[in-house]
Amino acid sequence: MSEGNTGLVVALTAAATLGGLLFGYDTAVISGVTSAITHNFVAPRHLSEAHANLLSGLAIAIALLGCVLGAGIAGPVSTRIGRRAGLLIAGVLFLVSSLGAGYPEFFWSLFGAVGDQALPAFLFYRVMGGTAIGMASMLAPMYIAEVAPPEIRGMLVTFQQIAIVVGINLVYFVNWLIQSGHSHAYLMNTAWRHMLASAAIPAALLIVFMLLVPETPRFLVLKDRDAEALSLLERLVGRASAQATLREIKETLIEHTRPLRSFGALVLVVGILLSVFQQLVGINAVLYYAPRMFENMGASTNQAYWESATFVGVTMTAFTLAATFTVDKLGRKPLLVVGAFVMAAAMIVLGWLFDLHLVSAGAHAAAGGASGASYLAIAAVVVYIMGFSFSWGPVVWVMLAEIYPNSIRGKAMSIAIGAQWIMNFVVSLTFPMLDGSAYLNRHFNHGFAYWLYSAGAILAALFVLRYVPETKGRTLESIQELWHPARTPRRDASEAASS
Repeated sequence: MSEGNTGLVVALTAAATLGGLLFGYDTAVISGVTSAITHNFVAPRHLSEAHANLLSGLAIAIALLGCVLGAGIAGPVSTRIGRRAGLLIAGVLFLVSSLGAGYPEFFWSLFGAVGDQALPAFLFYRVMGGTAIGMASMLAPMYIAEVAPPEIRGMLVTFQQIAIVVGINLVYFVNWLIQSGHSHAYLMNTAWRHMLASAAIPAALLIVFMLLVPETPRFLVLKDRDAEALSLLERLVGRASAQATLREIKETLIEHTRPLRSFGALVLVVGILLSVFQQLVGINAVLYYAPRMFENMGASTNQAYWESATFVGVTMTAFTLAATFTVDKLGRKPLLVVGAFVMAAAMIVLGWLFDLHLVSAGAHAAAGGASGASYLAIAAVVVYIMGFSFSWGPVVWVMLAEIYPNSIRGKAMSIAIGAQWIMNFVVSLTFPMLDGSAYLNRHFNHGFAYWLYSAGAILAALFVLRYVPETKGRTLESIQELWHPARTPRRDASEAASS
């Protein structure tokens, strides 16, 4: 990078990570409104326990179905109109959906959608917002990876996860500020609207920045705009390296698009399972339901919001920053394996504390304050967040952005991230069913779900040890040689020349 423009690379990275900020903001904003959603849209329907838990989980998690749709269309969008244009579309969708989710009666009230009858409108806006997040979750790391030089690519792609956790941390504090000093009734009637609508502010910022940044050099080459690509590469990596980088990109794009199986099935399976395990460890059950978790430990409503902001948000930010400075030094695999075992241990402890009734709802009130077991439970949550934040949070995004060859990256990332959102939906939908089940709570006292997530973390570690390659320090073009080297265009060309 000595001849390149590091400042420009960092500026473009920062602009793209606003997509990650939206991702994080939307992930955590729902944690502040889960009880209000149930109060306003589910309780008035007087359903049975099982049906009420299912509808509540669906209303909270349905945005994730939009995320699956967004991830699915992001690949074709990125290939046809560009990475930058796709992020711009995502910003517009998220802006509209944030305001609509906060005030679902607006416009739809003309058709009688008021009170609990506004649930379909609320679900529509949440799906729209999810579509935007699904698009941004794929396009932001792709954009960063395609403008970053290999020696600092891992660090720059982790900025995506930093932006995600900053968004999470920010919205926890926003939710706390909106609710702070007010009654529970204010949360049920008014605060939840302000929480959801506040996401329109980062959406507007993403729109502005995407109007200012250029497309990536790899997309420009994909569209035969070589002169523009060379000009941008000269600014990114320096004049001396630009021609060589352009040649390398063109060699891997001899066929602009290739069948997904061109490099074998393993690369596709690895990407999909990295995405699946990132969610199967239970992270979004923790993020979406953090206030509920702390209330289960005995905290009041305001305490629960404050503890979510401090213990979860701050810990995620600090340890994601740690990953930023270690991912290019220690490598991807060691961080993933260690992080998975740390999360498994923390979830086992948390499930054990609940199962033995050492922590339970009402503990603070009964004991006149927090018990030692409650502090241990909070510590387990913090350790779990630490383990995720220096490993499976940022590193999976690095891997997904770099493991796929150029000629299949858009389609392959769409599939992998779509799988991630599907598993996110499953975890988010089932957590309130597991945590609210009278049967499971009689036997495990809120602990069953955490043991389930610990098993997912152990399986994740074993999967990485056996199947995931190390990609530290490789160029995007050379990484494809890890998957069926005989099929790479460069090797095919050399073999043809020698014959």
